[in-house]
Amino acid sequence: MSTKRLDSTLRLTTGIGLGSIIALIASYCAFRFHFNFPTAGFIDLLIVVLTALRFGFWEATGCSFAALACLDYFFAPPIHSFHVDDPKNWVALVTFEVIALIVSRLSNQLRNESRNSILHRRNAERLYELSRGILLLDLQRLAGPQIASLVEKHIGVTSVAIFDASAAEFYTAGACTKEDKDLARSTYLLNHNYHAPESSQWRRVLRLKTALIGAIVMTGNDLHPLMVDAVASLIATAFERVRSFEKESRAEAARQTEELRTTVLDGLAHAFKTPLTVILTSTSGLFEMKNLSPAQTQLVALIDEQASRLNGLTTHLLQIAKLESKEIRLHREDVLLAPFILHVVDVCAGQLGGHEVQLSMEDQDLELSCDPQLLAITISELLVNAAKYSSAGSAITISARIEGTKVLIAVHNDGPVIDFGERERIFDRYYRSPATKHRASGSGLGLSVAKRTAEKHQGKMWVQSSPETGTTFFLSFPALIRSEHADLTE
Repeated sequence: MSTKRLDSTLRLTTGIGLGSIIALIASYCAFRFHFNFPTAGFIDLLIVVLTALRFGFWEATGCSFAALACLDYFFAPPIHSFHVDDPKNWVALVTFEVIALIVSRLSNQLRNESRNSILHRRNAERLYELSRGILLLDLQRLAGPQIASLVEKHIGVTSVAIFDASAAEFYTAGACTKEDKDLARSTYLLNHNYHAPESSQWRRVLRLKTALIGAIVMTGNDLHPLMVDAVASLIATAFERVRSFEKESRAEAARQTEELRTTVLDGLAHAFKTPLTVILTSTSGLFEMKNLSPAQTQLVALIDEQASRLNGLTTHLLQIAKLESKEIRLHREDVLLAPFILHVVDVCAGQLGGHEVQLSMEDQDLELSCDPQLLAITISELLVNAAKYSSAGSAITISARIEGTKVLIAVHNDGPVIDFGERERIFDRYYRSPATKHRASGSGLGLSVAKRTAEKHQGKMWVQSSPETGTTFFLSFPALIRSEHADLTE
């Protein structure tokens, strides 16, 4: 026999026994003081009602039968026997019993309603304290142990085990055992709520809308299914709130990191500009002196060449820093692509490592409405990137053609194949492929800037790569559409 059943039986026996003894004593005293039948009946009825209020309906029912026997024995002729001669007394005794049962039932209902009302109020207070504690969580510390402690403290359970599926972690409080942890995990895996009355254990799945995020196992008395469900919902909401805060914190940290990187990049570029200007001015002055030896002239030329290259790189970094630090605003112009691309190739020739650049264009009069400065940065980024990863001595091909309502610019090289899983990630800021990041230096900004520029022009950028055809980066821009009658209207 379980402990709860034993307690229930003991309570029933105690209630019936105590009520019956009091009814016997009261009936005997009424008999000794010569009370009449109705008065004694009312006294016994009062005892039955008090028994119902104190213990319950079944205890009051047992007490009512004992009181009925006492009334029959002491007041219904023949006295001191359980035999009834007068039918009127039979009616009185039966009426007494019916009234006793009805009043006991109503009293028990009132008692249960009062107890439920008190329980609901206590549950509401517990849930309020729990929700208040969750709102005041210290989000700078690990939230799981705090939530488990709050459940133990405010809900009044002896043990609580929470399984967080996303982190694969357990958070416990109270007299929690390894078995409770295993039950929490199995509750999540089986997606099954359960209540074990014999051990006062409650198991609930933590659910956020339709997604399962974990499970909780609680052990405690005076818990109601609705209360347990509410606790599970509060915990699920608390975990979601914590995760939202963590996402916001990471996003803010990333934003601040981006700002710091851009500021440092801009600062370094400006710091390099002044000494580079001095070096270039000095080399120009040395050239003007006309009295240098051939060896000195060669050294000065080398200094001037490398300083000019470094100056170009610094200017490029400054442009990238500006693009990273603020919203891009386009200053559109109609650009004739063939001469424009050739000019970009000439400007960045020093960064191409001697690779030949081949231009392929069927329509030499192809025009594009764009921001020339931004388009130049984008194309030069693709050319320099192709030169870094191309095979030694291989050519870089750049082509432009019109396809429907789009102008398609492609930069092709024979470099290493880009894995399919990285063809989107290479356009992320500061990302460099683990397979090629040691092959060439770089900041990981160029491709992200190029893609951002293309999107600002309402265009797209993507890459195709295979061992057979090599690697090709594509830029797609809206074509410049002119009316057939434009010249006439002008």
